[in-house]
Order: sequence, then C-alpha cells, then structure tokens
Amino acid sequence: MSQKAGLPMTYSAELAATTQALLAPGKGLLAADESFPSIEKRFKEVGLPSTEATRLAYRSMLLGAPDLNRYISGVILFDETIHQKIGRMPVVEALLNRQIMPGIKVDKGTAALPGLPGEHVTEGLDGLDVRLSDYRNLGARFTKWRAVITIGQDIPTHAAIATNARILAMFAAMSQEAGLVPIVEPEILMDGSHTSERCEEVTTLTLRTVFSALAEHHVAYEHMLLKTSMVVAGADCPQQAGLDEVATRTLRCFGNSVPAAIPGIVFLSGGQSEDVATAHLNAICARPHPAWVISFSFGRALQAPALKIWQGQGEQVVAAQHALMQRAQANSQALTGAFKPHFDSKRQ
Repeated sequence: MSQKAGLPMTYSAELAATTQALLAPGKGLLAADESFPSIEKRFKEVGLPSTEATRLAYRSMLLGAPDLNRYISGVILFDETIHQKIGRMPVVEALLNRQIMPGIKVDKGTAALPGLPGEHVTEGLDGLDVRLSDYRNLGARFTKWRAVITIGQDIPTHAAIATNARILAMFAAMSQEAGLVPIVEPEILMDGSHTSERCEEVTTLTLRTVFSALAEHHVAYEHMLLKTSMVVAGADCPQQAGLDEVATRTLRCFGNSVPAAIPGIVFLSGGQSEDVATAHLNAICARPHPAWVISFSFGRALQAPALKIWQGQGEQVVAAQHALMQRAQANSQALTGAFKPHFDSKRQ
C-alpha cells in the first residue's frame, strides 16, 4: 500500500524507524499491559494483593531484568505504568536508555455487543486523540488495541467481525496521525470446543475484514504491525492439532489474508502455556514465510515463571528475572526454528 495521504514526512520517518526497531532480528515484545482486573487475577494465583505498590514492584522487576534488550525490542505498557518511575527514572526513559521501544495499550477493554449475544466490541475511541497526544509526549513510540472474536454456535457473526474491524482501523489511523506505530490485535479466543479447521476459517475471514477496513481508512500498512492468534483448536476441543498442523494452518491463513506490505506479524500466546506457545512459534518460524518478519508479543507466556518465583519477595528478584530471561531466550531461539520442544510434536 502506498504512503498514507497527508501523513507528515517527519512522522513517516519516525514510524519507519520504530517499526524497524520493533522487528529487530532475534527479538520480540513483552506485553506488560494487563488491566487492573487481569493483574489482580494473576496476583491472586500467587497470594499477592494487587495494589499500586505491588504492581510497580512487579513491573520494575520485569523491566529491570539484566540484558532484557538482548531479546526484547519493545514493551507494551498499561496506563498506570507509563506514568510511573523505576527508582527516580520515568519508566519510558528507563526503557529508551536500553534501546527498548516503549508502547502503550490504548483500548479500554471489551463490552457486550448490543443485539449479538456472546459477542463483544472493544471500547476506547472517545477521547483517544487526546490520549494519544499525551502518550506521545510521555515518550511512547507505539500503541496497541485488542479486539476479541469468539467462536461458538452461530458466532462470530459478520456484524461482530465488521464492527471490530472498523474500530481497529480507526484506532490505527489515529495512531499514525499522532506519530505512533499501531499494533492491530484481532484475537481469536481459544475458549470453546471448535476445531483447528474452524479456527482457520474464522481467522482468515477476520483478517481479511480487518485489512479491508484498514485500507478504507487509509492506514499505511508499512507503518503498522499485526498482532494475532495462532491457528489452534479451542481449549475444550478433544482433538488438538499437533505442531506441524498449527504451523501449516497458520501460515496458510496468513498467505490468504495478510498483505505482503505488512512488515511484521507478532503472535499473542492467547492462553497457551509458555512451552506450547514457544513450540508453536518455533514450528511456524521453521517454515518459509515469504513476506513478513514473524515474532512474538507474549504476556503470560513470558511472565508466568517469573511471577511464580517472585511472589512479591525482594529476595527472589534475581531468580525471577533469570526465569524471565530464560523464556525470552527460548522465544528468541524459536524465531530461527532452533527451539527444542520438551514434548511430543504430535500433541499439545
């Protein structure tokens, strides 16, 4: 796709530089943008209260890991975090000093989609232009917006897919106009008993609809990233796809729906365990993919072992950071197909 009409050339150069930095070879993104309810749920699993102090301590532990920039090119932050400091240094400055791009989740979560039971729409467009300006002034270099698509009986509907696609496109256009690289995230939820075949069908339709909306809103493909799901069976499906099938279906889906002009695709883990998410990433990256850089943008699949070790204990910071770095290194290896799964390739 050609340069977006009206996009300032100064922004164009900045967006290109940020995109290139985020897609640095051997690196991926750390998603540390959990909302208050999400991080409270994770903390509860290890017996830790969710307070401003504990959230800052946790994220300071993650972002302070030695050599984090060896495997991590960018961090997606939550609104609370981007306004905080690690010690005396603003979080954004601390990341930039380590050549890690700071980004920000700008959506405000999902709500029920009126008239469409079981389907959702993501909110947050109201006042987004002002918030984008504020985030840019704070030093953010990119943004992220998540839409969720549920597979179930008679869903997703075309209306739900199209509504979320239009909103994703408006978010992306507004981000680029503010000088921020948008990460467009349509997530196909793993919830349910659907097959991997059905997941491929829905993912292909969703991505085609999203890119059609992006084109209609004149979003510059070359200055955005796609964050999306791997093509897997639902968590309750009795027949789970093996690694080879996941890789085949995922890359076929992308070939049928993602424009070649998109510079990179970063995967979400979407409820998969850390080992399975990395094994799937490895299987996908081991296959030829003609157009895009493929990488990861994991949250729980990077953080889970570190949180389990840390549990709010200062004396466990070093061990927790080591666990985080082990996961980051494993996913870096997966980007070249060099990760060795610890389970049979024919099972999840």
